[in-house]
Amino acid sequence: MSPALPPVIRSSFLLGIIALLGTALLAAVNALTHERIIEQEKHRVLQQLNEIVPTTSFNNDLLADKIEIRDETFFRHPAAVTVYRARMDGQAVAVMMIVNTPDGYNGNIRLLAGINAAGTVLGVRVVSHRETPGLGDPIEIEKSDWIRRFTNKSLHDPGPNGWAVKKDGGQFDQFTGATISPRAVVKAVHNTLLYFEANQQLLFNKPTQSPKQNE
Repeated sequence: MSPALPPVIRSSFLLGIIALLGTALLAAVNALTHERIIEQEKHRVLQQLNEIVPTTSFNNDLLADKIEIRDETFFRHPAAVTVYRARMDGQAVAVMMIVNTPDGYNGNIRLLAGINAAGTVLGVRVVSHRETPGLGDPIEIEKSDWIRRFTNKSLHDPGPNGWAVKKDGGQFDQFTGATISPRAVVKAVHNTLLYFEANQQLLFNKPTQSPKQNE
């Protein structure tokens, strides 16, 4: 920088450079953080997949045998539903569906629901949520065993009227001081079972899509 420049211009120039560097650094940090969050969620989902469907029950590449579907009638959310298919020697074993329910107290609750070929729930896990700590977070398996109560349930057990929290006349417990979060999860799992019953052939037979097809 030329020493002949007035001090005010020199100061402005330096401040501009600092601002540009700060913006670039912030963007880089955000990009790295975003990628890390995606990788952490992917690792958690894979761990949860193996908890719901043990590796001994299938022999296909679970992460490769994947499709995406959209149906706001059942899922009430515009986001794509990711579906992983488990097979043993080519025969359908189960699907694991990542769904978003918009009915949480503080927004979307992201769930992983496993359903076997007979239409029975193998397990449900919460992938992410923003529910109030201490009130809504018992939906997490790390905080409570409440989410395990979906295991071995189906559309026929407990039946249409049973798929609700007890406050609404159903069979699933709500939490002390919190009904919205468990109500949202129960509704989402029930809707996922309804979708499975209506679209089982599509779920197992739809060809996997390349990344370009998914764009």
